[in-house]
Amino acid sequence: MAVRRLASEAIQPASFAFDAENLAWAKTVIARYPEGRQASAVIPLLWRAQEQHDYWLPKAAIEYVAEMLGMAYIRVLEVATFYTMFNLEPVGRFFVQLCGTTPCRLRGADDIIKVCHDRIGDQRHVTADGNFSWLEVECLGACCNAPMVQINNDYYEDLTAENFTKLLDDLAAGRPVKKGSQIGRTASEPVGELTTLTDASLYDGSVVGAWRKRFEEEAAKAEAPVDTQAIAAQAAAEPKPAKPSSARPEQASDTPAHRVAAGKAPVSKAKKAGAADKNKTDATAPELPLGEEPKKTARKKAEKADESKG
Repeated sequence: MAVRRLASEAIQPASFAFDAENLAWAKTVIARYPEGRQASAVIPLLWRAQEQHDYWLPKAAIEYVAEMLGMAYIRVLEVATFYTMFNLEPVGRFFVQLCGTTPCRLRGADDIIKVCHDRIGDQRHVTADGNFSWLEVECLGACCNAPMVQINNDYYEDLTAENFTKLLDDLAAGRPVKKGSQIGRTASEPVGELTTLTDASLYDGSVVGAWRKRFEEEAAKAEAPVDTQAIAAQAAAEPKPAKPSSARPEQASDTPAHRVAAGKAPVSKAKKAGAADKNKTDATAPELPLGEEPKKTARKKAEKADESKG
């Protein structure tokens, strides 16, 4: 971004103040913001000051706006030098901002630039009569109607070398000019005949009416009271999912509580260890009812009892 500086002191006015109309307007704008937030009005006030002062912003106007808003002068100067919409040096009575970005270039902006050079001179140069100056700028947002220029606050679009030259002649002579498209286009409609959205039903209400009726029916259905009896009858008529048979045998449990309830002896630690050892075969011995022992074990106990008596 180019460095932007104020115009030389030789052409700076000694003072600046809003006229009565602009002063009343400025007070209205400032009043929109809460106390302590008046600085929010700095851009619109600078813009109105520029419009009042032949479309460029002198140092005195920047200081005037700073004092009105209670801002430091350097803060307002930062705003004025940052935004390129503020002109910091004199411009012509008709300031031509010419879009030089790709869409306009592709549509003939080079021819418009040549007219500016031939008719006005170099960029930022003000003609001897004070009527014109021009500057190439970035996109101005009218790409569909390229090439285009902005002159003061108005757009002029669909330009050619011929109609642009006539436009400048009419402005200089004070004759009325046509703003916007110079070939009669409305907004951004296509050149020539329309090629899209040509179906008459789009405009006679039939298509829109059908959609509206559908939405109204859906809205009415959503607002209708809920028929709980109908919902219950429908649910009763629908087949119910099958349930598992209650006669199906349950999976046997082998917890200590289940074993006691079944009259079985708890599993001993040794037996548990043997069951874990695949090399032992006695881990698979049949289980006995609670209170019964293997015959071999009973015989050994009886022998020990006899020995103790003898």
